Amino acid sequence: MEEELSGKNRYIITFKKKEMRKDKETDKNEILQQSVGPRLEFVDVGKQAVGFAPPDDPEGLMALDINDHELPMVFTALTDGEAGTLSNDPNIVAVEPDGKIYALDFPYFEMSPEGGMIDDLAVGRPQTTAEGPSAQADGVPWGVGRVKAPACWEATKGKGIYVAVLDTGIWPHNDLKGNLLGGISFVPGQSWVDGHGHGTHVAGTIAARINGFGVVGVAPSAYLYGIKVLSNGGSGNWSWLMAGLYWMRKYYGCTFDVANMSLGASSAPAAVEAYVNYAAQRTLLVTAAGNSGGAVGYPAKYPKCLAVSAIDGSNTIQTWSCRGPEVELCAPGVNIVSTMPGNAYGTMSGTSMAAPHVSGAAALCRGTHRYLDMDHIRKILKGTADDLGNPGKDDKYGYGRVDCNQATFARTCG
Repeated sequence: MEEELSGKNRYIITFKKKEMRKDKETDKNEILQQSVGPRLEFVDVGKQAVGFAPPDDPEGLMALDINDHELPMVFTALTDGEAGTLSNDPNIVAVEPDGKIYALDFPYFEMSPEGGMIDDLAVGRPQTTAEGPSAQADGVPWGVGRVKAPACWEATKGKGIYVAVLDTGIWPHNDLKGNLLGGISFVPGQSWVDGHGHGTHVAGTIAARINGFGVVGVAPSAYLYGIKVLSNGGSGNWSWLMAGLYWMRKYYGCTFDVANMSLGASSAPAAVEAYVNYAAQRTLLVTAAGNSGGAVGYPAKYPKCLAVSAIDGSNTIQTWSCRGPEVELCAPGVNIVSTMPGNAYGTMSGTSMAAPHVSGAAALCRGTHRYLDMDHIRKILKGTADDLGNPGKDDKYGYGRVDCNQATFARTCG
């Protein structure tokens, strides 16, 4: 929910590890409950199955529980008095205000019904691939062509690679059928199905299928999961993102190779980075740099995140695209056409649209380098980028525009 909680604000509560607490015999949730008036309902994030959605919580009585020895935390709503009491508890490291995050896009929503005409400026001419006539029936968005994805499809389309989209959810679009395997929500009162459009648009750029209609994504056979951490209004809490990152790392149904985070804010609670680092142990975290035109935002600023800036059709960085030493790659992010809820299509712009081009490229690269971990995939993507701007790495373009063809067929040692 996005409405304000009466008399409460959301907080991130970090506990000491059990062996370091003054009260070693009491569970952290009971320690918390002793300082909170109403009885809380604790939801163990790591144990939730695909399809889970938390109930509506207008009174702020639900607590997302990270039941983990290394990351013992609880996310819940507290009064100022309760937060003050907990801040003085010797069993607790920190009580931080939660804070908001946002989808990083400029929406245009020029909707097109399935099978209808799509803006010629946004979609390039269909390109011939190994799929023959079937591939020619799909519109290849200009960004997908610019990052040279079609040149890879004879070798790999990303089949068997798992990509998480941490966003507003994903709508089960016909152009994603077969690739979209499901989702989970950490937004109270909302299912993982996208009611906004942002997450579905991102998903289509990553993995819209070659199926004879609509558009095609960078990695058209990659598997997708929607992890809803932004509401249908396009905003969320840092704690929802932290829960999503933790669940993604703990989920035993698959190991996520890539996670796309086209979201962020100008600042973040200190606790967030631990979850980014935890998720990055197995997954390449591709993040939008931000749209303020200033310094790179969070979570893209974290070293474990691959920050992506946005360029237009002339390979020029946009004035609104954030820049700084954290930027590693750039990708198309202007007038990008992709899937939208209702089996429709629409154009959007932003670093939100640039990041999924890189996520798709990572899926393709992983498809031909399955023996490498994702840290090595990240190095390949940087080492094979098409240099733009000043020679070498710079604060606007990073190492350059992601190049799927060079990355996918890069030779490696070992």
